[in-house]
Amino acid sequence: MLEPESNSTYTFKNIAGHIDSKGAETNVRLGYDEFTLYLGYTYTNAKVYDNGLVYDNPLTPKHRFNAALVYELEDNFRIGSELYYFSKQKLSDGSTGKDYWLTGLVAEKFWKKFSLYINFENIGDVRQARFESIYSGTITNPIFKDIYAPLDGFVVNGGVKLKL
Repeated sequence: MLEPESNSTYTFKNIAGHIDSKGAETNVRLGYDEFTLYLGYTYTNAKVYDNGLVYDNPLTPKHRFNAALVYELEDNFRIGSELYYFSKQKLSDGSTGKDYWLTGLVAEKFWKKFSLYINFENIGDVRQARFESIYSGTITNPIFKDIYAPLDGFVVNGGVKLKL
């Protein structure tokens, strides 16, 4: 576990107890003509047992959901949308982080020897810094909070895939 030291630094240390993680994950793929729908759900119950104390493992959302809808004309193009949900999670200071949703779009055009793609991530521009300040203290002595959600916001990227 990441533990604070007396000189404002942190060190990874073994705890006296253990972490017990239980859960389940399910994924479904449904198709109809050129459409494919992917659905997934993950439940995680991670507990820390340390020196007689029992608490939720920090930075571990209990519930995660994902969905992607893809339309593809084989050897021509593909376009898809995606959706992700992350539930509230305990932070290392005992507080609770906010739940959030992420969305995205991707498109790819195929040719015989290459393809071009463009990807739009986090279209809603979800950022932890919009939920709360990610630090306190002064500029010369900041105290940083746990990072549990995106910091970079909306991102666009693209590229070329070559077939050798």
